[in-house]
Amino acid sequence: MKKLLVIIILLLVAVLMTLTVPDKQKHKDAMMEAINEYVEEEAVDKLGDNVLAKLGKSVVVKTVETALNSKLKVDNYYLFNKTYVRLEGEDQMLSVGLFGHVFTFDKEMIREKLQEAMTAKEEAASEKEAAKQSAKELKRLQKEQKKREKQLAKEAKRKAKEAAKEAKRKAKEAEKEAKRKAKEADKEAKRRAKEANQ
Repeated sequence: MKKLLVIIILLLVAVLMTLTVPDKQKHKDAMMEAINEYVEEEAVDKLGDNVLAKLGKSVVVKTVETALNSKLKVDNYYLFNKTYVRLEGEDQMLSVGLFGHVFTFDKEMIREKLQEAMTAKEEAASEKEAAKQSAKELKRLQKEQKKREKQLAKEAKRKAKEAAKEAKRKAKEAEKEAKRKAKEADKEAKRRAKEANQ
């Protein structure tokens, strides 16, 4: 009789557990409530390195809510269920539900995940800034190179102009000298002709 009573009680508990397993939405609601509590606590604590000081309360809550909506998975074991998300290649359990109640992860885990998110955000911003600086530096170097090339072209043009001017001057001098010599030769020829006539 006692054994039968124990079996009946166990069966009733199992049926009760099966009927009261929380759904996915109840898990989400419980997690969002825990996150809101954590966010409120952190917002009151005005530490300089506070994650929330950098991200902002609403941003944190919205980001977590979006992540839960898209990545939250539920494993149902009939008597209870659990939720998890896949982070960095491994499943991270977030909550366990049984008897209509959801037991969520602790606040320390929230803190760690937010710190990881903040670090990733800062690294991405840092990489973006480094890329921006590199592009800026490259642009500056290209501008300097263009300026240098322009100066070299200008210098080459100036030298070519000077060389042409010098060649023109020499040609003029040579022409003048040729005219002078021709004039002297003509004068000499006239003199000799005059002498020959006398």
